[in-house]
Amino acid sequence: NSTPGVGLISPPPHHDIYSIEDLAQLIFDLKNANPVARISVKLVSKAGVGVIASGVTKAHADHILISGHDGGTGASPLSSIRHAGLPWELGLAETHQTLIKNGLRDRVVLQTDGQLRTGRDLAIATMLGAEEWGIATAALVVEGCILMRKCHLNTCPVGIATQDKDLRKLYSGKVDHLVNYFHFLADHLREIMASVGVKTVNELVGRSDLLKIEGLDQHWKTKNLNLDPILFQEVNHYRNTFYQSKTQNHGLENILDNRLIELSDLAINSKKEFNSVKAIKSTDRAVGTMLSYQVTKEFGKEGMEDDSIFFRFRGSAGQSFCAFGAKGLFFLLEGEANDYFCKGLSGAKVGLTPDRTCNIDPAKNVIVGNVALYGATKGQVFINGLAGDRFCVRNSGAEAVVEGIGDNGCEYMTGGTVLILGKVGQNFAAGMSGGVAYLYSPSKLPPKNMNKEMVLIEVPSPEGIQKIRLMLRKHSNYTGSPFALELLKNWKLERHNFIKVIPTEYKRVMEELENEEVKVTNQKT
Repeated sequence: NSTPGVGLISPPPHHDIYSIEDLAQLIFDLKNANPVARISVKLVSKAGVGVIASGVTKAHADHILISGHDGGTGASPLSSIRHAGLPWELGLAETHQTLIKNGLRDRVVLQTDGQLRTGRDLAIATMLGAEEWGIATAALVVEGCILMRKCHLNTCPVGIATQDKDLRKLYSGKVDHLVNYFHFLADHLREIMASVGVKTVNELVGRSDLLKIEGLDQHWKTKNLNLDPILFQEVNHYRNTFYQSKTQNHGLENILDNRLIELSDLAINSKKEFNSVKAIKSTDRAVGTMLSYQVTKEFGKEGMEDDSIFFRFRGSAGQSFCAFGAKGLFFLLEGEANDYFCKGLSGAKVGLTPDRTCNIDPAKNVIVGNVALYGATKGQVFINGLAGDRFCVRNSGAEAVVEGIGDNGCEYMTGGTVLILGKVGQNFAAGMSGGVAYLYSPSKLPPKNMNKEMVLIEVPSPEGIQKIRLMLRKHSNYTGSPFALELLKNWKLERHNFIKVIPTEYKRVMEELENEEVKVTNQKT
């Protein structure tokens, strides 16, 4: 949902992953978002990658890719291509050996890439532990790529990496060329396998005893190297297979969504409204995500009619409450929520308010954890309380009302509308390239600790004031926010106490579009 003509910070950091536990939660979220999908984690070949891969496997990844330093798209910075990562042989061998040592090798598919070009490369990769291979650059060359390294400039001279219609006409690649290339790779691999007496790829995985090191003493740079650890065969104490033979247990059998899906089946199939109240606890993670998967599977990305499925929850919600929530869901949570609240929201409506027996002041107490609305694309969220750090990072279309937020709010935001009624932590709006944020500020001044590098501070327009009032009304109706109600009661005075935060480039592009529309309208009249 980015705006054409507005530059983006790419790639932005993954602000939802700071530990292996965060990664495990992301894998769980994605598995709920599509239970039949294979969840893959890409790791760069480096010293210690085996230990990392062990953690990723324990986090229940289905597939791990060890990427070598020789790969990289034409849009990769030259410094990354030249200086980042190690050869895939080193990372792959370490990963395979470490997984065997910890009895984990049979739980995950291991893949490698990084300038694999021939059947010999595939055979060596398999003997070092990979049962899958990634071939990208060679496949592009077969299609006609001449490695100009300008994929990011939209000026590809052979019409592959460009949206320019004239340049795309120059594309001369054919499907048959790619098919033939992969047939050649397979035939070459078969010849090598036959030469060493192996019938299947699985039998070849981890057979580093079939390899030997030659020619190290022929060059002064390599004569003192000892590469024997690459070919070391770890003792298989667990007697597991050297390839993936077990499926990961993602623990989806006992999640709350199974019950929600049963209850809302009538609404999904008959498009009838359904209301229910459910207890929720902190071990109930990604609630609503698999239900959203079922809605999307049945009705597509457009989802259902608004508020078709309504659930009221009471308690302390676990991580990723309503992650990837689809249009048609309306969740009202009475209590509190952990991290990743409404991550990837995709059209659902969510309200959060303190428990009816709680006497805290919502405007002064944190009610939801970090990374709320991370990567949200559509939907509405109303939070009667404070949110933690990294609120609405990479939001690209959702609307949110919150009583206050922690540090790094609205970072890398590219769309949507955020209304903040209380305090704002430091580094607010860093890298913000789209969307609008409205802040309640009786002093008419922006927060001292916000990042003003890419944004402007303005007085809201009359249309903006109306938007704020509408969002406040919804916030008051859904969450019972006393502060929102107080603002609405004194609206004639309070409407002047809001400031608008808008990205500089976003404002420029929107003004250009408005001017174009005016010109077109004048020409028609």
